[in-house]
Parts: sequence; C-alpha cells; structure tokens
Amino acid sequence: MTGDDGRRAAVVDREALAAFFARHVPGFAGSLDAEPILGGRSNLIYDITDGTQHWILRRPPLGLVAPSANDIGREYRVVKALGPTSVPVARAIAYCDDPAVIGAPFSVVSKVEGRVIRSAADGAALDPADARAIADALIRGLVAVHGVAYQEVGLGDLGRPTGYLARQVSRWKSQWDLVATRDLPQVERLQRGLVAATPTESDATIVHGDYRLDNTILDPLDPTTLAAIVDWEMATIGDPLADVGLLLVYWDPACASVMPEGHSIAANRGFPAVGEVAETYATLSGRDLDHLAFYRALGYFKLAVIAEGIHNRYRDGLTIGHGFETVGAAVAPLIDAGLEILHA
Repeated sequence: MTGDDGRRAAVVDREALAAFFARHVPGFAGSLDAEPILGGRSNLIYDITDGTQHWILRRPPLGLVAPSANDIGREYRVVKALGPTSVPVARAIAYCDDPAVIGAPFSVVSKVEGRVIRSAADGAALDPADARAIADALIRGLVAVHGVAYQEVGLGDLGRPTGYLARQVSRWKSQWDLVATRDLPQVERLQRGLVAATPTESDATIVHGDYRLDNTILDPLDPTTLAAIVDWEMATIGDPLADVGLLLVYWDPACASVMPEGHSIAANRGFPAVGEVAETYATLSGRDLDHLAFYRALGYFKLAVIAEGIHNRYRDGLTIGHGFETVGAAVAPLIDAGLEILHA
C-alpha cells in the first residue's frame, strides 16, 4: 500500500459520521465536513465541522497497532474524568466503539483553540523569556496531572500501580518484537539493563504516557499558559516519574527525527536545560528523583519502540502527511542514549 493509498483508506465516511453526530452530538446542524489534521505520529486526528461548530475526532492509526497503544476508549474516559479537575483538557462529547461506523472506534471532543509548538521554526520564533515560561507551564501541568486524586474522579481501576515499572519494561520489549523491522542487538542489552535497575515504584498517580510540549495547546490569549493537554491514549495509573523520564527524553535533540518538523526545544536558548527541568519538577512536586537515570533510560526505550512502530507503518504506506521518512533513523540512537544514561 502506498502513502496515497493510506490517505484514501483514512477518508471518513461523512454520511455515516453525520448520522452518528445527529444522534450523539448536541447542537449538530446536520451537515458535516471532515479534514485530517496532519502532524500527528500516532492516532489519526480530524477537524470536524458543521459550518458553525468545530470538533476533534480521533481514531487509531491504519495498519498494525500495538496491543496497549492507541486506545481511543481509554483516552476518552480519562479526558472525561479530568474535565472537572484543574488539569486543562478538551470537553469530552461522544465515544463510538463500533468500528462499522467509520472503520475504527473513535472519540469526539471539543476543539480547543490555541497554539501548538510543533516545529523547530515554532520554537525559534518564541521570545526566549516566553520559551522559559512555556517550559515552566509544561512542568506545572505535569505536576497537576500527577496531583489528581484518581480514585475520586473514577479512575481507580484504570491501571495496576504495583509492578508498573517491571510491566513497562516487559511490555515495550514485547511491542518491539511485534513491530521491529530490523535486528538491533542493543535493544536486548537495554532491556536487560532496565530489568536489573528497576526500582520500587515512587508513587501511584495518573500517568499521561506521552507528555511533551507538542501534546499541549497554548492559550491563544496567553501563550505561556496551557489551554489543554492532549493525546491521552497511553494514560494509566502508575509511577509518575515515568512521565518525567520521557519528558526529559523529548528535551534531547536525539529525538528530533521523530518529530514532524525538527526539534522545537533545541531551537530556542530560552528553554531550560534538562537538569533544570528535572529540578523544577522535583521542587514543585516534592518528589525524590534519586533513580532518575532509570526513568530516563526507560523513556528512551519506550520512544525507540514507538518510533519503530511508526517506521513500520511508514514502510507499509499507512502514514498520512510528511516527515515519516526520518523516524526510523532515530531508533538506534535512542536505544544507544538509553544505554549511556543507564550505565553512566
């Protein structure tokens, strides 16, 4: 299947979707247009409009999907639960688990207006003082996520905190085995190193699972404030420091080729260094970061596997948009960076 074939396969059946909206989306005017939003690396995202209102529809990617990834139902449940909390999220509107409607399960949420810093050009265009303020807002947002009393918002059964870290190492190795397109012996070495270094969980909180700058929308009136945190499909209950470790990985230019248009953080000197990000999180959250090397190495491992899965779909012509041709080149450097951090 070519990339054009993938684009055609992802075309939404507007008639079937309009029928669903008529039954489940309050205020829907009766006509519907759907345009894909390019730039995402995983789930497919569409801007849906009836000419007056706009909504966001999310569905899983085309092709091979790892068992614990791209869970639209989980994502919708988390967004709905977080709506009344201090964590900024879109408004949950509807969820459809019937793949017969558009070919896959999907969710519908409100469209949050604002700015997303996706590219190196976006990062470079920021005033350095704003870049620092945005980083601080990003860290505060993560602290807010980890501060939610998840049982009280109905997410007590979202995950199993005990043994979370060991399961993460095992799960990402299993997913590597599922999506791998080549033999990389260092993957086994990193997995074994992570198994040997796994600490006891630091706490049990909501874990976003893919927390990074371009998974947030900045307030259109105050671009140093988060209007929404998005992309919750990997959310669970687990060790909050796994989010911190992965966030620090995204701070590393080594992941630039996983991003659609370069590394926004490296493009602006106003963004704080990795050590400052970790220190700010520790100060605001009151959490101990003694085992941070493990969490960072786990983050490199996880992102390498995600990148390999994207590369797998790209090779099969199942990606939509541009920039996917560079993702595969990031995998080995990410694994090597994880090994270096773990054995430093």
